Amino acid sequence: MKKLFLMACFLPLIGQIKAQQYSTLQEQQNRLTLLAKNNPKWVSLQSLAKTTGGKDIWVMTLGSGKTETKPAIAVVGGVEGAHLLGTELVIQFAEKLMKQIDKDSIQKLLNENTYYLFPNMSPDAMETYFSKLPFERMGNATNTDDDRDGKTNEDAFDDLDGNGKITMMRVESPVGIYKIHPDDARVLIKADITKGEKGKYLLLSEGLDNDKDGEYNEDGVGGIHFNKNLTYKHKTFAAGAGEFPASEIETRAILDFLYDAFNVYAVVSFSSLNNLSTSDDKVTTVVSDLYNKTMGVKDAPKPSAEGGDFLSWAYQHYGRFSFSTQGWWVPKAKPDTAKKEKAFTVEDATANYLRWSAQQGLNHFTEWKTIQHPDFPGQVVQVGGVDPYVMMNPPYKMVDSIAIKHTAFLTKLVNLKPQVVVQKVDTQKLSNGLTKITIDVANTGMLPTHSKFADRNYFVKRLKVALQLTDKQQLIGGQKLALINNMEPHSMQQFSWIVKGTGTVTVETGSPAIGLTTKAISLQ
Repeated sequence: MKKLFLMACFLPLIGQIKAQQYSTLQEQQNRLTLLAKNNPKWVSLQSLAKTTGGKDIWVMTLGSGKTETKPAIAVVGGVEGAHLLGTELVIQFAEKLMKQIDKDSIQKLLNENTYYLFPNMSPDAMETYFSKLPFERMGNATNTDDDRDGKTNEDAFDDLDGNGKITMMRVESPVGIYKIHPDDARVLIKADITKGEKGKYLLLSEGLDNDKDGEYNEDGVGGIHFNKNLTYKHKTFAAGAGEFPASEIETRAILDFLYDAFNVYAVVSFSSLNNLSTSDDKVTTVVSDLYNKTMGVKDAPKPSAEGGDFLSWAYQHYGRFSFSTQGWWVPKAKPDTAKKEKAFTVEDATANYLRWSAQQGLNHFTEWKTIQHPDFPGQVVQVGGVDPYVMMNPPYKMVDSIAIKHTAFLTKLVNLKPQVVVQKVDTQKLSNGLTKITIDVANTGMLPTHSKFADRNYFVKRLKVALQLTDKQQLIGGQKLALINNMEPHSMQQFSWIVKGTGTVTVETGSPAIGLTTKAISLQ
């Protein structure tokens, strides 16, 4: 009886501990399946394909009725295999909406809009986080020969200090390009040769030169990166990029789906790239303002796209508005004056992380430990550094509050979508049974009807203004169908027709990505 009592007390504790961890691939699948099972009116789940490693690429559709006919936003996580947060934010977005599904506002949202959710585009890579020897893996299960030596996966990571994780090595060397950070001896920074500085260390990932080619861990487990395998400025033959664009199953799976999804007008992805916290044109400024106001954060990093990435593909080749964010980044840590800390004389991401994490009571640093390294006889080699994953993923206890804010952003984002309406109708009776019809078509939304690239893209259906007649009516003047190029917010265009006949005609305006509306007009 005593044992049963102890087990009953211990089981909730196990649940609490487990709840404070990022979900395994199986747990992700269980959560998605449960959402679809419990909310059949609002949620559908489909496996688009299985990766080389046998993992499902899921797409979850949120909406009601004919979801393919309603304006849609695609939300994509797992763009980079080490970015656990992105997958969590996509799944929690669906979970948090379904918890509120009894609210009229949420039902209205999903009755009028569609969300296509791709929770994890890098499941092969992400599983490494849960392995016995975690390292920040980005590539899938495709075998690659990144160093072009005729062998695959022959130079993997090695746990030299036996602590169960892969960190870094610093090697004292006369040709080293790194030096000790002036404010934190645990951190290495590049020496500035323009200032006459001289490096003392080589900085390498922890491991051995297994294939004796002078490189370390350059051809290990983990093949093609999803975020390098897209078609825009693909870096053919670069490590992790693939032999050709869209060479991978998961890449083709999402592209095939999205190219058929004509109702998508915007794509939001979670990756190391960021154009949501910053802006460089009118469109991103509007959306960035909403994001920053909703998130209440600042000091976002501004990495540049290097080619083959999903953010650029969605805008340049898919022709949709494309936004990306890390979802979280290490806040800029203020010096703790009680500990006599001072502002950094040299700004550095690792030094900032160590200061911030210490202020949070976290310890994700392995102190440098001297080892004997067979590839560096007679040289001082130390292993240590920041734990994998922690600089791009917050502690899990922070994820819920981050997900709440991103859920709010994604639900508010639909309010910015283009809204095309017929604002003014004028009919004028002419002689011989003719009627002149003049209408003003306006975009009252906050976004253009489509991106500038969409005008040259077959896979984006342009805005149409179509006049529909009965058999007893005849078009005398004007275009029966007009296709409109990019229509800016709060702009207006005028259309006129001369129609012979009686009764009513119908004008249909819109596109699959912004919705179609009809207006009945009586002839004079």
